[in-house]
Amino acid sequence: MLLQDKIIVVTGAARGLGRSCAVRFAREGADLVLVDIAKDLAAVPYPLGSADQLQHTAELCRKEGAATVTVAADVREPEAVREVARQAFDRFGTVDVLLNGAGIAAPSGKAVHEISEDEWDLMVGVDLTGAWRMTKAVVPAMIEQRSGSVINVASTAGLVGYRHFAGYVAAKHGLIGLTKAAALDYGPFRVRVNALCPGSVRDDPLHEGRMLAEIARSLDVDVDEHEEIFVQSQPMNTLIEPQDIAGAAVWLAGNDSRQVTGTTLTVDGGFSAR
Repeated sequence: MLLQDKIIVVTGAARGLGRSCAVRFAREGADLVLVDIAKDLAAVPYPLGSADQLQHTAELCRKEGAATVTVAADVREPEAVREVARQAFDRFGTVDVLLNGAGIAAPSGKAVHEISEDEWDLMVGVDLTGAWRMTKAVVPAMIEQRSGSVINVASTAGLVGYRHFAGYVAAKHGLIGLTKAAALDYGPFRVRVNALCPGSVRDDPLHEGRMLAEIARSLDVDVDEHEEIFVQSQPMNTLIEPQDIAGAAVWLAGNDSRQVTGTTLTVDGGFSAR
C-alpha cells in the first residue's frame, strides 16, 4: 500500500495509460478524482474516452477499495478545470498527487507547413496547456500542506523528433520544459514535479488503449502489422506494457521518490538511448 491515504487526480482517466495508472493507484491505497473529456472532438480523427469508459475506470478503482469521484472536463477550458479542483477539494479536502495524463496524438501525419492554425492550437491546448492549467488549479493546496507530487505524462516525443508529428513533438518537449521550471518554482515547498516518458506502449484491450494504433494510422502503417513494426525499433525487442508505466507512476507519486524532482523518467525499453 505505497499510496495509502493519498488523494490523486488523474486526467485522461477513461482508458489507456490513465486507466492503468488509476487502477494501480487504487490498488496501492489511494483515493481518486478521475477526469476525462468523456466525449469526442470533431478535429480529432479517432474516438476519445467516453463517459461510459470513465465510469468503468471508476468501477475498477472501487473494486480495489478506492473512493472515487468522476468529472467530465475538457482541460482546454479554464472553468472546467476549476470545477475539477472544486470537486476534489469538496470531496477529499486536498490533493496529494496530480497525474496529467490527458493527451491526444492526432491530428498529425503532416509536415510542419501543412499543419493548420486550429490543429496546432488543439494539440498544444490539450497536451501542454491543459497540464499547466491543471497544475495551476491544484498545486496551491500542495504548497499550503508543504507536500505533493505532479506527474506529467510526456513521451519519447518529448525527447526526440518524429517525422510528421511536429505538433505532438513540440507539445511534449514543452511539457518537459514546464516540468523542469515548475520543479524549481515549487521545490522550496516540498512539491515535486516530474515527467514520465513512455515509449511505444501496447494497446492493451483491458485498458481500451488505442494510442499506438492511432500513431500507426497517422504514419500510414498497416494497423494489422503495427505492433511488429514498432517492435523493430525497440532495443529490448518488446513493446512497453501499460503496467510498466503505472509502476513508474506509483514510484513518482510515493514517498520513495521524495528527493526526486525536475527529472524525466523514461520507460521506453532503451529506444531513446540511441
